[in-house]
Amino acid sequence: MINRFSDGLLTPKETSSYLQIPHSTLSDWLTGRAAGAPLVHQVEPVRSGQPSVPFVAVAEAYVLRSLRTEGLRMRQIREAAEAVRDAFDTPYGLVSRRIATDGVDIFVEHGLGDLRRARDGQAPIREVVDQYLRYLSWDAGDDFPSSLQLRQYGEAVPVVIDPRFGHGLPVVSANRVPVKAVIDLWEAGESVEDIAYEYDMEPDQVDELCRAVVRLAA
Repeated sequence: MINRFSDGLLTPKETSSYLQIPHSTLSDWLTGRAAGAPLVHQVEPVRSGQPSVPFVAVAEAYVLRSLRTEGLRMRQIREAAEAVRDAFDTPYGLVSRRIATDGVDIFVEHGLGDLRRARDGQAPIREVVDQYLRYLSWDAGDDFPSSLQLRQYGEAVPVVIDPRFGHGLPVVSANRVPVKAVIDLWEAGESVEDIAYEYDMEPDQVDELCRAVVRLAA
């Protein structure tokens, strides 16, 4: 069983690719700190070139990218990270399930100015938080996420990173089949119908997934 906090799941390059974050930006986040803890945690790889980004850090990087997409400045994000981590007494505050409730109030209590509103100056931060939290999933009774949906694949065939399946590779949410396995068969000339039969999927799901991969590669 992979430990979400201490076992490397992905390399920084893979994390950048899957989350669509520039590698230089992720490198800054891996070395940046707030409240004495990294913005995005990294572990010592087993060997040089091996994965050093645990799953919890993949989730942290996703949250940071979401906040940046909403127009928040890094200073504000560091302040938010520090406020949440101090209040929850955990270095992983930004991916705590509690951020969906307590966290919003904490942001406001600490008077973080523009953090209360998104880029257009209208959307309350609760809407911003709700928007990115819907791509994270938690098991019952767990305070930290167990999987992350990759929103670039769309909603028709949800694709997730789940440390329990696929060794960190993106997998189809419904059956935990690695996306790469589906695409490899498709690129080898297998029909959509045969691939669907092989992986207990509908042909239109296979077709939609292949279209998404082609679109992302363009």
